[in-house]
Amino acid sequence: MSPNPILGVFFHWLGGFASGSFYVPFKAVKKWAWEVYWLLGGVFSWLIAPWVLALILVPHLTQILGEQPFGVLGWTFFWGILWGFGGLTYGLTMRYLGLSLGTGIILGLTALFGTYLPPIFDGTIGAKLHTIAGQVILIGSVFALMGIALTAAAGLSKEREMDEEQKRKTIQEFNLRKGILVAIFSGVMSSCFAFGLDSATPIAATALHYGAAEIWTGLPKIIVITAGGFVTNLVWCLYLLKKNRTFGEYFGRVTPVPDDSGLELAGNSVAALDPNDPPVAASVQKDKVPLLGNYLLSALAGTTWYFQFFFYTMGESQMGNYKFSSWTIHMASIIIFGSLWGIFLKEWKDTSGLSKFLLGVALFTLIVSTIVIGYGNLLGLQLGGH
Repeated sequence: MSPNPILGVFFHWLGGFASGSFYVPFKAVKKWAWEVYWLLGGVFSWLIAPWVLALILVPHLTQILGEQPFGVLGWTFFWGILWGFGGLTYGLTMRYLGLSLGTGIILGLTALFGTYLPPIFDGTIGAKLHTIAGQVILIGSVFALMGIALTAAAGLSKEREMDEEQKRKTIQEFNLRKGILVAIFSGVMSSCFAFGLDSATPIAATALHYGAAEIWTGLPKIIVITAGGFVTNLVWCLYLLKKNRTFGEYFGRVTPVPDDSGLELAGNSVAALDPNDPPVAASVQKDKVPLLGNYLLSALAGTTWYFQFFFYTMGESQMGNYKFSSWTIHMASIIIFGSLWGIFLKEWKDTSGLSKFLLGVALFTLIVSTIVIGYGNLLGLQLGGH
């Protein structure tokens, strides 16, 4: 199958939609602490979905992974561990800043580092940017960064216009200072996924050798990277489950809330109770936990998250000699759909015309950036990059 950058951009849009959407089911989880639903969703994101899809679509999967040198698996797993810190704090950023502003800061840094540092480190960036195709891709990347910056500016404009009550109604734990710090850390660490994909290139080559269709050769890479990310998140969530005594929530127990705010602050964990619920009296909660619904919503969120990289590897396989640009398209797509979800969830309902205008320009710029980068990849195929 010959590369098709137009199809590749479409796959990246699908991946961006999955990533921009995965946190929405978590918002519907009731009476569970953050660490409870985050870990359960992660089991589906980082373990179940990667293995199930790869076993179905990639022949001889265990043999492919078993033949890899320790260095390939070790480095890929290591980058996954570092990326896990980014994924972990991504969830925290959503709690502090909301979808719109949070994704703007995180993904701007992730796009910049994840796109250009891998080819800089392997020494290929000069050759790639020396061609017409590479220069068009660079222009598209600049547009993407502009769009991300405009998204963040729109989020900041929105934040200035809202009073504290409005902020906490829309984003119950809004905290600009804490959110910005967490978002910067998350953005840098999240870019490590791109390093993991780069270090796992031999795994994809082995999968192709064993008869996997090229479009599926990236799936075994995801297994190793997400396994590293799972370790990071598992350690932190187990710590919070013990510290906050929230493990029993998996079986329907409700963690008591000492006041009528609807939130129990304990370390970095917040019991995700509906603020409309009545206060808990004498540690007695009359309303039952929607246990089955919480499990299903967490599983849906986790599986949806995985599909961002399921489609990412499909898109990357279609980009020809400039696969490194896939990361920018992916980040831009995530912000596009994350922002659209922010609009749908009424995060922008009470904002001014200026904030809405900035967001609209940002979305337009991001869409243009993905088209320009896709065109650059198409040029790379048509002209051999020259």
